[in-house]
Amino acid sequence: MHDETSPRYAGWRVVLACFLLALSIFGFALYGQGVYLVELQRLNGWPASLISGASTLSLLIGNVIVIFTDEIVRRLGLKRLALAGIACLATSLVLLAFAGSQWMLYAAFALMSLGWVGMGTVIISAVIGAWFVRRRGLAISLAFLGASSGGVIVTPLLVVLVSHLGFQTAMLAASAVLLIFLVPATLAWIGPPPNAGATAATANQSAPALASSISRGEVVRRPVFWTIAIPFALGIIAQVGFIVHQIAILEPKIGAVTAGLAVSVMTLMALVGRLSLSVIADRLDPRLAAAVSLVSQAVALSTICLTDDVELVLLASAVFGFSVGNLITLPPLIIHREFEVQNFTVVMGLFTSISGTVGALGPGLIGLIRGWRGDYGASLLLAITLEAIAAAIVLAGAGKPTVSEA
Repeated sequence: MHDETSPRYAGWRVVLACFLLALSIFGFALYGQGVYLVELQRLNGWPASLISGASTLSLLIGNVIVIFTDEIVRRLGLKRLALAGIACLATSLVLLAFAGSQWMLYAAFALMSLGWVGMGTVIISAVIGAWFVRRRGLAISLAFLGASSGGVIVTPLLVVLVSHLGFQTAMLAASAVLLIFLVPATLAWIGPPPNAGATAATANQSAPALASSISRGEVVRRPVFWTIAIPFALGIIAQVGFIVHQIAILEPKIGAVTAGLAVSVMTLMALVGRLSLSVIADRLDPRLAAAVSLVSQAVALSTICLTDDVELVLLASAVFGFSVGNLITLPPLIIHREFEVQNFTVVMGLFTSISGTVGALGPGLIGLIRGWRGDYGASLLLAITLEAIAAAIVLAGAGKPTVSEA
């Protein structure tokens, strides 16, 4: 059955497999890092700067390697690359379990960065794009729901496992669970679409993919690419910067307990936002949706900047959280619309590298301005300005001919 609207369509099992990939990579390689930091400090007496340095290096390595995703996919195919990513992530957890020396710590995080390449946003978007055309927005949104779920599911489970089993046993158990669930799902469900020629550039996802017809140099010379890369990079700077500093920003306004509640509200609304987007994604102009998301975050940050009222701050946190996931979900939808399908991994890999590297500056930039000014007022003003500029740029690219229209 090739009807994407049917629940029996095989592509929905692919979405489930991609959901599990996103849940695992975001859960263990992003949200779980707070657990690793605390436990490795406790066990080895390492300073936080050493561990966070390894984490930062991991993200930077991943952002460099992801540029070459297209070449890796053409050599390995999507299925083998996903399996390699799973193996790297599982091995990194084992190394962390036994990390008694600094080289093992850095080796573990280096492998984790390879896990991002094999299981992250580029691969998930490419796999979904191979199976879906009409319901691509819904499928990608549901798959990336796993990214938000990683913080809600994986982190609490890790904390419980560590408290009951100890760090080493908990990490070994997590690695085993990854392999038990992800390897069969990947082998069974991430494969060639039934009508590959009509729906994808990658007809056989176990075999090497079709060669792209565009170079990275050609991509960066297309103005339309920068109307995607620049606004989302600016938005991620503001978004990640605020999320990292949220407690510190809100605590003087509404107290520590209520600030913690605001974080929970934001996280819950991020899940609600992803679910809501999944329902209507195929009927939306993704550029317009991105602009609305960026403006809504700017309004939320403006409210937080201007008021100490508890209810308004909680409402603003909810509004901000509602669109948090959109900055991950919408870029692949725009790229699928505006670039040829066989060029998707080239464009998406380059986009992810730029936005990820620039976005990683957010927490440090917000903290630097806060230290310079003595409070978060100027930092919030910068974040608001970046969101507004980003919304204007992403709208400036609207109305360009899409692939289907060209």
